[in-house]
Amino acid sequence: MKLIVGLGNPGIEYQFTPHNLGFLAIDRIANSLGIEVRNRQCRALTARATIAGEEAILAKPETYMNLSGLSVRELVAEHQVDVTRDLIVIYDELDLPLGAIRIRQRGSSAGHNGMESILGALNTDEFLRIRLGIAPDRKVVDGVKYVLTPFRKVQEIVVDEVLDKVAEAVEVIVKEGPAAAMNRFNRKNENGEESQAI
Repeated sequence: MKLIVGLGNPGIEYQFTPHNLGFLAIDRIANSLGIEVRNRQCRALTARATIAGEEAILAKPETYMNLSGLSVRELVAEHQVDVTRDLIVIYDELDLPLGAIRIRQRGSSAGHNGMESILGALNTDEFLRIRLGIAPDRKVVDGVKYVLTPFRKVQEIVVDEVLDKVAEAVEVIVKEGPAAAMNRFNRKNENGEESQAI
């Protein structure tokens, strides 16, 4: 059983903000499969899905971002998920440009409170994560205010494209494995080397 978790904050006021890109990704995946994420369990909105022939749970924790780990830990226990093999966490990353995708198999939270909560709750960093860049093309003075402010119209076009890419990336991860997905979706720089932006 795959557990695919998108991070965000519940509430209409947060719905289309950069910090909710994980929620938006889960909704896009669900939409592409013709299902709705509306069951309540383990302090999350969830849906059962079949992705590339594998059973999966799509989840959006309702604990607010900073306590995401509480819900993820309960979901992992409830569905007996092998964290290192079957958990995928999707979340926003202010250190990456808007539109960028980075798939990683382990690593620190890099200051992301939702990821910090999950790392603490699971007591491991050995699980797959898909980091979605949200940095705008101009310098952000107040990072907290920016991530909780709705996307501008010009950004929405990029967001729409990246959400389609995420749905595709998840399918590749499930069908072909993380390495294949990393090769395909982690952007290369002009030297052909993978960018090491954290």
